[in-house]
Amino acid sequence: MTGGTNIISLYDIVLDPLTHTPALIFEHVNNLDFKILYPTLTPADIRYYIYQLLLALDFAHANGIMHRDVKPHNVMIDHQKRTLRLIDWGLAEFYHQDMEYNVRVASRYFKGPELLVEMQDYDYSLDLWSLGCMFAGIIFKKEPFFRGSDNRDQLLKIVRVCGTEQFDAWMDKYGLYISWRNILGNHPVRTWGNFVNSENAHLSTPDALDLLGKLLKYDPVDRVTAKEAMAHPYFDSVRPKE
Repeated sequence: MTGGTNIISLYDIVLDPLTHTPALIFEHVNNLDFKILYPTLTPADIRYYIYQLLLALDFAHANGIMHRDVKPHNVMIDHQKRTLRLIDWGLAEFYHQDMEYNVRVASRYFKGPELLVEMQDYDYSLDLWSLGCMFAGIIFKKEPFFRGSDNRDQLLKIVRVCGTEQFDAWMDKYGLYISWRNILGNHPVRTWGNFVNSENAHLSTPDALDLLGKLLKYDPVDRVTAKEAMAHPYFDSVRPKE
């Protein structure tokens, strides 16, 4: 992965002569904590950095790798140089069709619903859900966007926005089952416009909301891929001209 588009570069691996502990030497990124940086970003900044993150994911996915831990903490941004690096590949895994994977990956607030119902045959689209959660947090100024106290509560936070009818249809489509379905209750879909207010309206534009809706889909096959997302009109102003 090192040397890939917007992927953190690994320079060397050294061994401490006394403890024999290996240390990984990565490139330095003059990162500013996302809790400080994100609230200062302009609409143009957000378009630019989300596009750069999609470039990194597209590179990884094209090389058969799922990151499985996309979140603000793993996205280093040097705002002065306008560079972005996707870091922490410790949970990354090669994707093989029909293989079952560990669902104990990703950080709670960014877990796709497939992980929360223990659907083991997930794929690259998991990373796009996580990116969607990041994107929602940024454009709505609500970080994290889905804040669950545990995995079950995390799914509850999701269905309260994305709706239980759509959730049940997705579960039925794949023959999925959870014994605790009753605690989720029944909730209508909330439109993304419900989260727009005077503080975030300049960020949560119609094209941003349209892109978000294409990322945060229950069914992984319905989510846009990284490459498809980069072709979305939201990025027209930052996409390199062909």
